[in-house]
Amino acid sequence: MDAATLPSVETVWQWLGEVPDPEIPVISVVDLGIVRDVAYDGDTLVVAVTPTYSGCPATSMIDLDIEAALRGHGVESIRLERRLSPAWTSDWIGPEAREKLRAYGIAPPVDGTAADGRLARRAERLSGGNAAIYCPRCGSPATEKVSQFGSTPCKASYRCTECLEPFDYFKCI
Repeated sequence: MDAATLPSVETVWQWLGEVPDPEIPVISVVDLGIVRDVAYDGDTLVVAVTPTYSGCPATSMIDLDIEAALRGHGVESIRLERRLSPAWTSDWIGPEAREKLRAYGIAPPVDGTAADGRLARRAERLSGGNAAIYCPRCGSPATEKVSQFGSTPCKASYRCTECLEPFDYFKCI
């Protein structure tokens, strides 16, 4: 592609919005908030990516998926940049993505770490308070933690004491 035919940044964001997270395919890497910026450096497309945490095992796969998607749309000159500051936070998961998680059977991060940036309940959680984790299947707040570690490192295992179903909870980071 030459400079005259480069896709717009808005178009690139739309394409990236179709790249699923490899661990939670119901949400995209944009939904998850790990794609931080898209810009051009000359004719090179630069995509800044912030992993959910520095040891995330899916980071390499995410990079490959982003690159493959962009190359599939004809973008040849790509540079992926790892952006570690500011660190990723579950605050970056938007309301629509939180609903997609719930519909998929994963309890999204508790209120207070919502995408609007309110931190009211984070202090409660950090000080040992008990914020309710709602069952994504039946909606009950009567849940219990089974294990701090779920099917992936960013999730914990819970069980609903109402419907008795197990589920993952996307941890607040």
